[in-house]
Amino acid sequence: MRFDLITIFPEFFSGPLDHGIIRKAREAGLIDVHVQDLREFTKDRHRTVDDRPFGGGEGMVLKPEPLFEAVESLLGRSVGDAAKQDMQDPDTAIVLMSAAGKLFDQEMARTYSRLERIILLCGRYEGVDERVAEHLATEEVSIGDFVLSGGELPAMLVADAVTRLLPGALGNEASSRNESFSEFQVGTPNGCFVKARSPRDATSSKSRAQIRALLDFPHYTRPADYRGWRVPETLISGNHREVAKWRERKALEKTRRNRPDLLGR
Repeated sequence: MRFDLITIFPEFFSGPLDHGIIRKAREAGLIDVHVQDLREFTKDRHRTVDDRPFGGGEGMVLKPEPLFEAVESLLGRSVGDAAKQDMQDPDTAIVLMSAAGKLFDQEMARTYSRLERIILLCGRYEGVDERVAEHLATEEVSIGDFVLSGGELPAMLVADAVTRLLPGALGNEASSRNESFSEFQVGTPNGCFVKARSPRDATSSKSRAQIRALLDFPHYTRPADYRGWRVPETLISGNHREVAKWRERKALEKTRRNRPDLLGR
């Protein structure tokens, strides 16, 4: 998979790309990451990428020209204009990181992990010209209901979440299947719950009425007794069935405590 990061601060990524899962995946050839300086696609001596918005307002907005031309340079083709817009490549996502976008979640990460290429547009200032969102980006994505100074951090979060789902990226493939948001419980009319891997799978049956997304269950390691706080006896009992039941119960308790909004999704 290839990631293209379009930004006005290319040096920002020198740290995040050189550590952890991202670094290992790059070294193993699982991903190729290209950082593109947006200012290379400006035409004035000041390398201007922003301008004041029509209609007035506070702050500056990223201009459409450099973003369109940067993406077209990476794709090696035109994306068209108002008269004729070129067909999109189904194996490539052009993602605008924006506080006004759709909320990024684990299901979206899984969808992205099946692509061949993701181009991440890192917004700055007060936003990006709307024609970028409407006619260049295939999706507008947010990482949460808060505002950051730019799209660089969100872009790295997306890249990390997607990379760890690629086969071979993790030392233990089961790790990506046994985490928060990796499993959904689906309520049926008779009050029972069945398991699914995504909300889409969960709602495939008309008989399923309620979806619960569970956080990860608690983890413990040695020492078994630390400052008087002991590891739950169930986890060291050797009874795998009871361990599984304990983990599911504790995951539900943690979700109810920390993210009750997920239980009635």
